[in-house]
Formats: sequence, structure tokens, C-alpha cells
Amino acid sequence: MAQDSDRSMGDNAGDPAAQIARLREQVEALLRDRVTPAVNAAAEHAQSAMHGAADTMRDQLETFSGKVREQPLLAIAIAAAVGYVLGRATR
Repeated sequence: MAQDSDRSMGDNAGDPAAQIARLREQVEALLRDRVTPAVNAAAEHAQSAMHGAADTMRDQLETFSGKVREQPLLAIAIAAAVGYVLGRATR
């Protein structure tokens, strides 16, 4: 009996093609069951975060534009001050 189990283990262990096929099946199962769902979940999370950031930026831009419309002279003064400071800093 020990020879039968040694022979069957020896047959499987000695056949590189069978080992490669078994490993390929294991890798495919791992990809199908674990990796693909994890990647899909991460992609959905990233897409959701991107949409949230875009919405926030759009809201901030609208708020900023509204402030500039309400006080155009202040906006011009701030822009001129920032330009002056940046011009002095780059010299």
C-alpha cells in the first residue's frame, strides 16, 4: 500500500505538465475569486471619490465666482496683491 501512495504521489510530483496545469487552475481561481472583486471594488471606490471631488470643486468654483460678482473691486485688489507678491518672490 505504501508503494501505491508513493507511486501516485510520484506520478503527480514527477509530471511537470500536470503540476503546471494544477498551478494554472489555482492561479485562475485565485484571480477569479479574490483579485478581480478586490480590483473592481477599489475602482468603484476611486470613481466615487473622483465624482465627490469634482462635485466639491464645482461647488467651490460657484461660491468663488459668486463672491467675485458681489465684490469685483475687492477681487481685483486681491489679484493685484497676489500678482505683486509672486512677482517679488520670483526675482
